[in-house]
Amino acid sequence: MSEIELIKLAKNNSVNKVVETPLLSNEKINQIIGKNVLIKAECLQVTGSFKFRGAWSALSYLKSKNKILDGVVAYSSGNHAQGIAAAAKAHKIPAIIVMPRDAPSMKIENTLDYGAEIFFYDRMKEVREDIGERIAKEKNLQLIRPYDDPLVIAGQGTCGLEIAAQAKALGIKEAEVLVCCGGGGLSAGIALALEEFAPSFYVRTCEPKFFDDTARSLRSGKREKNSKLVQSICDAILTPTPGEVTFPILKRLAGHGLVASDDQVLRAMKCLYENFKLVAEPGGAVALAAALFSSQRLEKENIIVVVSGGNVDSNIFAQALSKKSITR
Repeated sequence: MSEIELIKLAKNNSVNKVVETPLLSNEKINQIIGKNVLIKAECLQVTGSFKFRGAWSALSYLKSKNKILDGVVAYSSGNHAQGIAAAAKAHKIPAIIVMPRDAPSMKIENTLDYGAEIFFYDRMKEVREDIGERIAKEKNLQLIRPYDDPLVIAGQGTCGLEIAAQAKALGIKEAEVLVCCGGGGLSAGIALALEEFAPSFYVRTCEPKFFDDTARSLRSGKREKNSKLVQSICDAILTPTPGEVTFPILKRLAGHGLVASDDQVLRAMKCLYENFKLVAEPGGAVALAAALFSSQRLEKENIIVVVSGGNVDSNIFAQALSKKSITR
């Protein structure tokens, strides 16, 4: 089955399960950035992030093919964890989630509330991929990777289908689509959907400063790696290198990557709250931060910004609200 056929199948399987999130606009933000800006509010998705799309896509497909034996296992700092846990609960499938000990408490609590079992690890000393594969083998579980999985990418691609249809309804014929990027599952899925249904649109990946592996990889043409010696508040998208499956898609379809600092991300979070009444987590606000502080690098008149998640701890959100408001 082709990539676009998988995305269409994921869309069909997600009816009445996945929320069609809105495109929102605000004249003040348009004036600040100097563009026609639309916010794709994936923070309003089931479990508070786009990750539920990919989780539902993978589990619904695998269950229909009787490929899930004794349950599933996934590794995640929180949003994929919650997506898999919620989808597994709905399908009555046991789930084990490999999570870093320093994951945000909200994401840990929500994952447990969905009924999943958590296996904690030290992200500075241990490799989550190795742990996930070991648990899958030992317990006869199906491993659902957070981005390097065609079924997960297909689920994230349903966001791209919505963007294409919603933009068409608004009469938008060309646009840059700014997407928060970790391993690249969301940006790759959206890029594939746009290639088919809105070919004059293109994706710009957005990453935190010091974790700009995708931006550097797009420049060099090969998968670059991040240092393990730095930190960022954008826990949801701190991956070491672009995905093996996702990067070739982005290399073919995405424009130049954009980067934002942690301070800019916090200010973007406040901007979303003040102007759209949206609560975004740091990793979910990177794309708006890039639009606000790198507007000179934007090429199209229409800018669609994907706010990918809203699962933020209260202390981080308080930091964001304490920042100076962005004005024209």
